[in-house]
Amino acid sequence: MIEEGQLLWTPRPEFARASNVACYIEWLRVYKGMNFPDYHTLRQWSVDNLEGFWGSLWEYFEVRSTTPYTSVIDSRTMPGAKWFEGSRVNYAEHLLRHEACADAAKTVLHHSSELRPAACVSWAELGARVRILATRLRTLGVRPGDRVVAYMPNVPETVIAMMATTAIGAIWSSAAPEFGVKTVVERFAQIGPKILFAADGYRFAGKDFSRAAEVQAIASNLPTLEQVVWLPYLDPTAPAPANFSGALLWNDVMDGADVPRAEFRYEYVAHDHPLWVVFSSGTTGLPKAIVHSHVGALVEHYKLTAFHLNLKPDSTMFFYTTTGWMMWNLLVSALLAGSAIVLYDGSPTYPGVDLLWKLAADLGVTSFGASPTFVQIMERAGLRPSETYDLSRLESIIVSGAPSTPEIFDWFYRCVKQDLWVTSQSGGTELCSGFVGAAPTLPVYAGEIQTRMLGMDVHAWSDDGHELVDAVGELVVTSPFPSMPIRLWNDEGGCRYHESYFDVFPGVWRQGDFIKINARGGCYIYGRSDSTLNRHGVRIGTAEIYRVVEQLPEIADSLVVCCELPGGRFFMPLFVRLKPGYALDDALRARINARLRDDGSPRHVPDKIYAIEQIPYTLTGKKMEVPVRKILMGWPLEKAASRDAMVNPSAIDTFVRFAQESTDYDWRPRDSHACAATTIRRPNGPPHNASGRHG
Repeated sequence: MIEEGQLLWTPRPEFARASNVACYIEWLRVYKGMNFPDYHTLRQWSVDNLEGFWGSLWEYFEVRSTTPYTSVIDSRTMPGAKWFEGSRVNYAEHLLRHEACADAAKTVLHHSSELRPAACVSWAELGARVRILATRLRTLGVRPGDRVVAYMPNVPETVIAMMATTAIGAIWSSAAPEFGVKTVVERFAQIGPKILFAADGYRFAGKDFSRAAEVQAIASNLPTLEQVVWLPYLDPTAPAPANFSGALLWNDVMDGADVPRAEFRYEYVAHDHPLWVVFSSGTTGLPKAIVHSHVGALVEHYKLTAFHLNLKPDSTMFFYTTTGWMMWNLLVSALLAGSAIVLYDGSPTYPGVDLLWKLAADLGVTSFGASPTFVQIMERAGLRPSETYDLSRLESIIVSGAPSTPEIFDWFYRCVKQDLWVTSQSGGTELCSGFVGAAPTLPVYAGEIQTRMLGMDVHAWSDDGHELVDAVGELVVTSPFPSMPIRLWNDEGGCRYHESYFDVFPGVWRQGDFIKINARGGCYIYGRSDSTLNRHGVRIGTAEIYRVVEQLPEIADSLVVCCELPGGRFFMPLFVRLKPGYALDDALRARINARLRDDGSPRHVPDKIYAIEQIPYTLTGKKMEVPVRKILMGWPLEKAASRDAMVNPSAIDTFVRFAQESTDYDWRPRDSHACAATTIRRPNGPPHNASGRHG
C-alpha cells in the first residue's frame, strides 16, 4: 500500500545536471557571481529579490523589446504592480523565434483527431501560415486592442489563429466547441469581439456534433461582430451556412501570398497591453474576464516551460486539453522552449482506453500531461502502457486539474515507467500558470507537489494571517508576480478584481485553495476553499448551473457543490427546491441534465439530483455553498456553519442528515487529509500578517 509522502523517485545525477534549472544556476554563478547550492536557496532568492530574479530572466532568455524597460517592477503593491514598464514586446514573435534557427522541416505541431489522421506542421509552415493570417486580419480591419475570439476545437487552425491575432496586437479569447450558446455568449459578449473563428462541429467518442446552429446563435448575440471565419471541420466539403452573410471560409482566408519573415511587422506593444482574455468559472454572476499582458505572460511562461517543465528544443509535449481551458494556452507556450507540441481533438479513450499512450509512443512524447480522472480510467481498465508501448523517450508526467493522490503517482511508476519524473502542478486561470509545481533536481514523494515555483511567494496562512507549516491553510501569495491579471475586463475601478482575490487579506493574493507546505517545502493541495466547482479537472462556476436550472418552470431554487473524494474522485450533487405541484421524477431529472448539457457542457451535468425543502442562505442573501460542501465532506456542523448567520437556520439540517445517511458517495478522507477540517476561512476575518509586511 502506497503511503503519502513515500519517496518514489530521485533524479539521476546526469538528468539533474542537464536540467534547465541547473544550467540557469550555473549561468548565475558565472555571469552574476551568485552561488546557489540547490533549488531551495534559489527559490528563496527569487522571492526575496523580485527585481534581481525577474530581471535576470529577461537577460537569460534574451527577451526582445524595441525599447528598454525603466524598471523590472515599480512597487510591491498588489494589485497594481507594473512589470517591465517602458518595454515593447510581442508574445507571438517569441513563440516563433525558433523558426529562424531550427531546421525548416523540423516538426513543431503534431496533430490528430477523430476526424483527421495524424499529421504534422513544421516550423517553416507554422510561421508562414501565421504571417498570412495576420496579414489578412489586418486587411479585415483588425487593429491593436481589437478582440478576436474562437469557437474552435484543438486543431492547428486554432493555434495559428491565436498566434496571428497576438502577432498584430489584437486580443485573443477562445471557448471550446462543446460549450453551449449561453455559456459562450456570457463570455464573449463581455469583451465585444470583432472577429469570430468558428468550426462547424466536432466528433467525440465516434459521435458527430454539429455546431452550425450554435455558431449562428452566438454570432447573433455579439453585436460588435464584423466577420465570421468558418472552418468546415466536421464536413470539409461543406460551404458556410447560407444564412451567414459574408462569412469567409478558412481556406479562402489562408489563400494568400507568402509573407517573408524579414518583411513581416510584428506589433510591439506596451508592458500593459492585453495579450488575451481568459475566463473564470463564474461562481457569482458572469465569469470574470481575466486580462493578461504580453510581457507578464512572456516572462512567466519562459520560466515555467524551462525550469518547471524542463522543456528543450528536442522535447515533445502533450497535454490532453480543450481550447476552453488555460492548459491549452500553456501547451502552446511550450513553443517558447523550441519544443514540439501534440494537439489531439476527441475522446481520450475512444476507440480504446490506450489511445493516448499509443499517440505518445508513436510521436516520441517526452512530457505527457493529463488529469487525475484520466489515470483513474486507466486504472479501472487495468491498463499497463509499459507492457504494450515503447515509451523510452518519455521523461516526465504532468498531472494537473485536480489534487493528485499517492495512488495516482504509484500507478505511473507501476504501469508506465520506473525512471520517470512524475509531477503535479497547481495554479489557475487567474495567472495562466502555476503557483506550486515541479523541479527536475528534486525527488518525488507520493502525492506531494515538489515545491513552490520560482518567483512565487506562496504561503499557507491561518484565518488570522499566521504562517502555517505542516498544517492546512489558505494558499496566499504575499508578493506580486508578472502574470497577475492586469485587470478584469469592464471592471471599473477594479472593484471585482479586489473582491475576488484581496477581500480577505488586503494586499495579499488569496487563491481560494487549501494548501499544506511541509518542512522540506513539499506542497499538498486539498481542494477549493471557496465554492468553485472542480469538475474532472475543469473549474465550473455555480452561477453557470443556477442560470440554467432555475429557468425551468418546475424549479424554484437550487444549490450545487462538488466534493473532492478519496482516490481523486469527485461527487457533484445538485439540490433543487421545486415549485408547488411538481415532483422530481426521472423525466424532470433528464430534462435538467439535458438543459445543462446543451447550455453548458457535459461537465455541467451533476452526478445526482435531489429535491429538498429549503436552500440555506446567509443573512446577506448568499447561498451557503461552502458550508454545505464542508458538511458533505464530513466537517462537523459547528465548524462548517453558524446558524446565527443564516436566514433559515433549519435548512442546514437537511445536509447534516444527508452526510450521515447518504450511500451515494463516500466522503471519508484518508487520515492525512483529516487536518483539512481544522482550518476554516472566515470570509471577512481581520487581515493580519505576523511579519508585518502586508495588511
